[in-house]
Amino acid sequence: MNIIDLHCDVLYKFGEAKGKLNFADSPELDTNLERLIEGQVKVQGFAVFVDPALKDPEKFQSCLDQIHYFYTEVLEKNPQMVHITQWSQIEQLQDDQIGAFLTLEGVDPIGNDLHKMNLLYRLGVLSVGLTWNYANLAADGALEKRGAGLTAFGRELIQLNNKYKILSDVSHLCERAFWDVIEIADYPIASHSNASQMFENPRNLKNDQASALFAKQAMIHVVYCPYFVSEQEIVTIPELIHHIDHFCSLGGEKLIGLGSDFDGIMYHIQGLEHAGQSQNLINELLKHYSEEQVKGFAYDNFMNYVLR
Repeated sequence: MNIIDLHCDVLYKFGEAKGKLNFADSPELDTNLERLIEGQVKVQGFAVFVDPALKDPEKFQSCLDQIHYFYTEVLEKNPQMVHITQWSQIEQLQDDQIGAFLTLEGVDPIGNDLHKMNLLYRLGVLSVGLTWNYANLAADGALEKRGAGLTAFGRELIQLNNKYKILSDVSHLCERAFWDVIEIADYPIASHSNASQMFENPRNLKNDQASALFAKQAMIHVVYCPYFVSEQEIVTIPELIHHIDHFCSLGGEKLIGLGSDFDGIMYHIQGLEHAGQSQNLINELLKHYSEEQVKGFAYDNFMNYVLR
């Protein structure tokens, strides 16, 4: 069954390795071409995440370096990978093709320069999360103790996302910033978040947050990171499915998707260690849900959202 995965951190690994990886089959990559094919991942989101420890002048260069690797290492060296710059292109993919699109995980690289944001749009960024876990000039992240909402600059960025029909990702925002985004974003989404009701964690969504997204017909894509699934030392696929069950109980059956966070996580769910094992999740879901429902979680729900 084909899958759309909204989030992986392959590009960060390429940046750390100075490009000395092979996207076709490097075993260091949870998400490589070989594993995407094996796992039937038809469309993959590639996040640009810049190390917050970098000095400000170095951050935009790091961002551009990762996008360079997306173009040269992911796309140019692997003709099966097709750059998605408009969501409608997904419907045009051939059987042997895999779609790839860029996302931005935190706007730290642009400082307060909207010209840089416009450039990133033109390079193909289709989804923007304002923060990672901490604060920047746009908002506070999920682990920022201050917990402030959007700044005036952050509101400008959301309005710019609205103008260009770019997704506004809430996955790493603190609660107050989340509610600010929900109020003004035309295209909100949680690219890789789980349910706080099932496991309390600052990165997980509370019931009222999930319900607010669903009320706006916006998606939540569950994340495979064990730290956001359960407190158990060994986390299993059925435990991840409990989060899907819970979101369904809140009315989100047609608004749930998948956002693995492969290559951005150090530990893995048992049986879901890399993209090649993605069908293990599908097969387990089919024990609990109809084929139509599982196709929704895997693929159709997201397409219905972005093509509406």
